[in-house]
Amino acid sequence: MYRIISGRWKAKKIAAPKNFDVRPTTDFAKEALFSIIENRYDLEFCSVLDLFAGIGSISLEFASRGCEDITAVEMNTKHTAFIHQTAADLDMSLQVNVQRADVYDWLKKNRNKKQYDMVFADAPFDTTDEKKYSELIALVLNNGYVKENGLFVLEHQSRMKLIHPQMTESRKYGNITFSFFAPIAATEDEKF
Repeated sequence: MYRIISGRWKAKKIAAPKNFDVRPTTDFAKEALFSIIENRYDLEFCSVLDLFAGIGSISLEFASRGCEDITAVEMNTKHTAFIHQTAADLDMSLQVNVQRADVYDWLKKNRNKKQYDMVFADAPFDTTDEKKYSELIALVLNNGYVKENGLFVLEHQSRMKLIHPQMTESRKYGNITFSFFAPIAATEDEKF
């Protein structure tokens, strides 16, 4: 179970079926992340790409806060159906475009088709292979997914220490860390 922290559906609890193997971002970490994001962006005018969307915790949080253009990519059929149904129940269907696909394949197939103000990725928590993270970062940053003044946020285990020239900072919240990346075209003054 998770809850929507703020916006139109503030405090709304979302319960996934018990047989779902999910680990939504904790309320504490999600609240901290959105505090950082909302200090920089007006979400009403942002486009968001949510990779490894799970059961929609991040996508629905963006939608509740007024974001009108969210693409959620998730491979699990039950999870995508759950996001579709939850978005419909909360009257967010027009805001959240759910795509069932493997994230890596989707990123390869859709390169240079659309840019986003924000890309958020929460790879499966048991991903410990640095090569998979490096591939994910490269696919997002090297293929035009992040707008010039946009931001890529990668959620990962705190014990995984990522090093990348476009990484501008990391914020640790217990056993998870958000690493922030500026788009490759950004100058030093534009970095987050």
